[in-house]
Amino acid sequence: MQVAITCRHGSVSDGLREYITEKSEKLLTYFERVTAIQITIDQGENQNRVEILVDAEHKHNFVAHAEGDEVKPNFHAALSKMEQQIKKYKQKIQDHRRDIPINEIAENGLAESEAEAEAESE
Repeated sequence: MQVAITCRHGSVSDGLREYITEKSEKLLTYFERVTAIQITIDQGENQNRVEILVDAEHKHNFVAHAEGDEVKPNFHAALSKMEQQIKKYKQKIQDHRRDIPINEIAENGLAESEAEAEAESE
């Protein structure tokens, strides 16, 4: 998995780059299918914007961003949003496998009601 850090209108120190890379690689603990992470830091006059793009297998892309005065708190806020999105998506995938199709529920319910009706009529 590759982590790309881009900075617009400024520069990022090597220490901050290593820190961001280390923290963003922890997204793999939530979802193993992550293939690439793109982090864009846009430094403006009054505010900084951090945007995280995560590419996963099977064309699932996640986007999170945060704005504020400093880069590090913005990165943490965006990373937290990203973790929530990934956890929600993974939960959705796992729940989808366990759900019973609606037509099976309807057929089972119809069969049970017919059996009850026959038992009452006898």
